[in-house]
Amino acid sequence: MIHTPYLLFLGDAPDRLAAKVAQGIKDWRPELAVGQLRLPGCNADMGLADLSIEHAVSRGAKTLVIGIANRGGFIPDHWKAVLSDALAAGLDIASGLHTLLSDDLVLVGDAQRYGRTLHDVRVPVESYPIANGKKRGGKRCLLIGTDCSVGKMYTALCLEREMRQRGMKASFRATGQTGILITGSGVPLDAVVADFMAGSIEHLTPENEADHWDIIEGQGSIFHPSYSGVSLALIHGGQPDAMIMCDEPNRSHMRGLPDYQAQSFERLRDTALVLARVVNPDCTVTGVALNTSAMDEQEALDYAAGIEDRLGLPTVDPFRHGAARLVDALS
Repeated sequence: MIHTPYLLFLGDAPDRLAAKVAQGIKDWRPELAVGQLRLPGCNADMGLADLSIEHAVSRGAKTLVIGIANRGGFIPDHWKAVLSDALAAGLDIASGLHTLLSDDLVLVGDAQRYGRTLHDVRVPVESYPIANGKKRGGKRCLLIGTDCSVGKMYTALCLEREMRQRGMKASFRATGQTGILITGSGVPLDAVVADFMAGSIEHLTPENEADHWDIIEGQGSIFHPSYSGVSLALIHGGQPDAMIMCDEPNRSHMRGLPDYQAQSFERLRDTALVLARVVNPDCTVTGVALNTSAMDEQEALDYAAGIEDRLGLPTVDPFRHGAARLVDALS
């Protein structure tokens, strides 16, 4: 168990998007965050109190959470003194990075010395089967993206919240480190051995009641050369009945790849449906979710209306304007 509340470590994140783990916790579980710890040069700000380790401990913090998802998932050397100080002050550490805390001998030694725990959220905690593609009961909605980090997790959580408010049976299924830290369970999909990725999603979304919806957090994009493998595993393992396309408008290129332009909604819809109908011939695309955080209110509404007119699908920013119309399209 990861003990709460958290001190969110932002390090020297170059921008807000790089601190998306911290942002997700702050937005969805604000009661778990006592404050943030930033290093010089940090360009991310969660709007929380800037605390020293000692001050955070005095406020009741139990775990320092590394709130950054950097490209490659590594722990820079200049963070390690801060992490050691956190252990010495009585904090556990939780990380969703690919570089494991448990592989760092200094941190392991410090944790043992001070009786603290290192939590590597991205390490699978169970063995998964190879996918079999068999039809299973229940309904599933998968969030798919034009790119990485466009709001797939936020959309999934918004859908689950709206469904539960209506009295519908719905479960958010986390597939990344932030979702796991928010909900306490899930599959760290990009750390699962490739042969078992689709099987892990079958395991995550098992047979269920006919009117129960699993809302599956998407990862990456089928068009992103770096991460398309996890996206396809989600499509085939999730066996979705519905998919909702997610996008952050006005990106100049795919995240981390300046030579690759984002693909159109039309191409995403058509390509994803071909792949999804391998395992569920009845799968449909039912809506579009936008991350309009960089737009003013009227610009966001006008942009969504234009996409809706073009595609004939309900189009909203679910975090800003609610997910009701997206849920209506599923019902």
